Amino acid sequence: MTKMLKGIAASDGIAAAKAYMLVQPDLSFSETSISDPEAEIKRLDDAVAASKSELEAIKQKAAQNLGAEEAEVFEAHLTILADPEMIGQIENQIRNEKVNAEAALKSVTDMFISMFEGMTDNAYMQERAGDIRDVTKRVMSHLLGVTLPNPALINEEVVIVAHDLTPSDTAQLDRNFVKGFITDIGGRTSHSAIMSRTLEIPAVVGSGSATTEIKEGDMVIIDGIAGDAVVDPTAEQLAEYEQKAADFKAQKAEWQQLKDAKSVSKDGKEVILGANIGTPKDVTGAVDNGAEAVGLFRSEFLYMDASELPTEEEQFEAYKEAVEGMDGKQVVVRTMDIGGDKDLPYLPLPEEENPFLGYRAIRISLDRQDIFRTQLRALLRASHYGRLAIMFPMIATVKEFKDAKAIFEEEKAKLVKEGIPVSDDIEVGMMMEIPAAAMIADKLAKYADFFSIGTNDLIQYSMAADRGNERVSYLYQPYNPSILRLIKNIIDASHKEGKWTGMCGEMAGDQVAVPLLLGLGLDEFSMSATSILKTRSLLKKLDSVKMQELAQKAVEDCETTEEVEALVAEYTK
Repeated sequence: MTKMLKGIAASDGIAAAKAYMLVQPDLSFSETSISDPEAEIKRLDDAVAASKSELEAIKQKAAQNLGAEEAEVFEAHLTILADPEMIGQIENQIRNEKVNAEAALKSVTDMFISMFEGMTDNAYMQERAGDIRDVTKRVMSHLLGVTLPNPALINEEVVIVAHDLTPSDTAQLDRNFVKGFITDIGGRTSHSAIMSRTLEIPAVVGSGSATTEIKEGDMVIIDGIAGDAVVDPTAEQLAEYEQKAADFKAQKAEWQQLKDAKSVSKDGKEVILGANIGTPKDVTGAVDNGAEAVGLFRSEFLYMDASELPTEEEQFEAYKEAVEGMDGKQVVVRTMDIGGDKDLPYLPLPEEENPFLGYRAIRISLDRQDIFRTQLRALLRASHYGRLAIMFPMIATVKEFKDAKAIFEEEKAKLVKEGIPVSDDIEVGMMMEIPAAAMIADKLAKYADFFSIGTNDLIQYSMAADRGNERVSYLYQPYNPSILRLIKNIIDASHKEGKWTGMCGEMAGDQVAVPLLLGLGLDEFSMSATSILKTRSLLKKLDSVKMQELAQKAVEDCETTEEVEALVAEYTK
C-alpha cells in the first residue's frame, strides 16, 4: 500500500529505486549451556570463514571506490580473524565452559578490547580495540543468522534508508548505485544532509519514521526538492515524479548556462560564490558547478577517512591536488575540526557531558601541537602550488587566534630555513561560529586576514539549541534578527579593518537568506557545489541597494523569524 512520508528537503533532486535498509540488526543473545562443543566450534569456524569472505569483498570494493589506503582498515580486520591466539581462546572457552559460541566470542573479545583500550601510552594499540569491536559484530551477525549492512558492497540502484548516516557511512556510498537517501533524524545542517549535497544525491532527512515505515526492497521515490518520500508508489505517481525529475533537469540545464558567468547582482555588485568540499575529489564538482573559490575545505575528512593520523606527506598531496585543481582560484582550508559529533577511533577523546562545548577543533590543535604542526607544514608546502588560505575553527578569544597564528609563523619560518618553497601571501583567518567571538569581531579583525561565518554552529550556540535535536529544532532560526545582528557585526568589523568576510555555513546557499546577506555586505558565499548556479541565478535578479534597505529593516525593525521571511518575500517578489 502506498505511503507518504514527510521530512526535510536536504538535497535537491528526484530519485526512485528499491530501498536498502542501512539499519544495524539486533545482535542480542542469551548464554546457553551446550552438550556438543565440537559442533559449536564448527558454528564459530563457519561464522569466521563467512566474515573473512565478506571482508575480502568489502576490501576489494573499498579499494576501487576509495583507494588502496582507505581499504587497509579491512586488511587489519582480516588479520584479527586470522589471529590463532584470539580464536584459540574462544574455542577453548567453548570446550572448557561448555557455553555457546556467541557467549564465548563476547567474553574473549571483551577482554581483548579492554586490554587494548588500557594501552593509553600506545595510540596504535588503542586503535586495535575499535577494529576488534567491528570484527566481533561481523562474526556475531553470522552466528545469529542476521544480515549486517555493507554499503560498500551495493551493486544495484538503491535508495538508502537509515536512522542517520555518519560521515564514514557516506564515504562508502557509490554514486553510481546510491540514487538517494532518507533518514529518521537530522536537519538541513546535519552531516548527512551536507554530505548528500556534496555527493549530489537527492535526500530527505528528519522523516521521523523511515526505518519503521519502509521495508527492504520496497520501491521508494525520494523528492529532495519538496522533502517528501513515496513508498510503494502507484504507476501514476511514478509518472508524475518522472515528469518532475525531467522539469528539474531542464531547470539545471538553464542554470548551467551561468557556469562561467560572474556572480553579480542586478545593479552590478560583484560577490564570490565558492564551494564547500570534503576531499580533493570534490574539486571536480566545484569546478563543474562554476565555483569561483573553495570557501571551505573540511580537512577533518582526511582524518576521518583514515585508519590512523594522516602523515604530513599524505596531507600535502591532498591539499596540493585541491589548489592545483582550482587553477589559481582561492582554496580556504579549515584546520582539523574534530570533536563534538566527529570522533576519530584512533584518537580517543575524553568522555564529556557536552562534547559540543568541550575539547574540540582549535582546542585540540593547541593542546596536541604535534598534530597541528604536521597539518600546518603540509598546508604551507601546498601553498606553493596555488592560492591557499588557512582558517582556524572554534576560535573564542583573541589569545587563541594569536597562539594559533604564532605556531603557523614558526612552522613557516622552519620550512623557509629548510629551503622548502612556501607562498608569501597566505591569508590566515578564522571561523566565526562562537557568539563571544562575534561580539569582539572588531578586536579579532585587527589580527585575522578574513572571517568565515560558520552559521551552523553560530546559530546553535546563540540559540542554545542543539541543531541535531528534533525537540528544539524550531529554535534553529537562521533568519532570526538576533542572528542577523551578529552577522552584521562581523561583516562591519572586517570591512572597517579592510578585511573580507565569507560565510561557509549552510545559510550561504539558503535562497531566503541570500537577499539578506547581500544587503548585509557579505563578500563571499560558500555552499554545497550544487547550490552555486541556483544562487548565481537568484543574485542576477536582486538589486543590492534595495537589499541593503531590506537588511536594515530586518535587523532594526523585525522581532521574529516570520517577520523577516515576510519582509524578504515582499522585497523579492
